[in-house]
Amino acid sequence: MATPLAEAAESVEHAARLAHVSKSFAGPGGQQLVLDDISLDVAPGEFVTLLGASGCGKSTLLNLVAGLDRPTAGSITTDGRPALMFQEHALFPWLTAGKNIELALKLQGVPKPQRRGRAEELLELVRLGGAYGKRVHELSGGMRQRVAMARALAQESKLLLMDEPFAALDAITRDVLHEELTRIWQETGLSVLFVTHNVREAVRLAQRVVLLSSRPGRVAREWTVDIPHPRRIEDAPVAELSLEITDILRGEIRRHGRH
Repeated sequence: MATPLAEAAESVEHAARLAHVSKSFAGPGGQQLVLDDISLDVAPGEFVTLLGASGCGKSTLLNLVAGLDRPTAGSITTDGRPALMFQEHALFPWLTAGKNIELALKLQGVPKPQRRGRAEELLELVRLGGAYGKRVHELSGGMRQRVAMARALAQESKLLLMDEPFAALDAITRDVLHEELTRIWQETGLSVLFVTHNVREAVRLAQRVVLLSSRPGRVAREWTVDIPHPRRIEDAPVAELSLEITDILRGEIRRHGRH
């Protein structure tokens, strides 16, 4: 029996709590189990990366936490409504960078006289000061993702959900945005649940890495990342832990017959 997404009370111990969550979809051969009995907590201010092979249900799980879909079984509670950032920036091309952010502020009920100032503050936070009037086509891929991040932050959520937001970017731009995201997370105290299939990205960013098995997705293993910030993707401790996780991930892929 499906349990609806619930918002937690004001005083919470977790930014998100998933209790025995499963999700099935109808398929040609009947119901297909995509996620199976997943229990996972994200603490206030914690940065968690969700890692797994393509098709293991990472994005499905994120959509459930975001409230875009409901679990088939189990329950999900969050500290308020999460903000969601996708791989594609999804900016409205007919609006400027600032107006894209203002739209999110409008939906949050921010009065019109306050929106521009707040939008400019958010652009400064993502190091895009002065870009308020720029159209989407005038922005690079990395700049567009910064605007998308600012728009997500405009929702004033305590939990930021990120679905492979840097996957389409080149390595240098991705490296810069890793630094920016870490800085923003540290400055704001946000909780972050970040989906990726890139092991080194997961280790570079997270305090905790959660590995999902493949079809159906289950929590296979977790790692606490005790590597001090600032981290770089080529740092020896990052590479060492990434190798350990990659070996486990390959074993999961082999075990489930995915090549």
